[in-house]
Amino acid sequence: MMMHQRERLRAEAEARGQSALEHALTAAFWEALERGPLPPMAALEAAARTVGTLYRQIASLHGPAPRCGCGWQPEPDEDLIRLEAMLAAALIERPRPALADLPVAGRA
Repeated sequence: MMMHQRERLRAEAEARGQSALEHALTAAFWEALERGPLPPMAALEAAARTVGTLYRQIASLHGPAPRCGCGWQPEPDEDLIRLEAMLAAALIERPRPALADLPVAGRA
């Protein structure tokens, strides 16, 4: 298998993994809001704290001494900037219209 094919397959697998994680996190978030009186901002703050905790735990497994072999090395300052950029991009991203939201343009 050629190198670019392996990279493409790896990127596709990573995208599927990210999508599955995003779906699971979204479902858990909405379930938490539906279960009880929890203001949305309090839920978002909890989600942010959880992401920070997960980063710290994962970074400790990839630090100078123990290495998992995946090649990632934590860079807290750079990683925080990257996470902040992803949050900012998600906040300003305009939702894409779904097919069901588009006006009818005729009949088939």
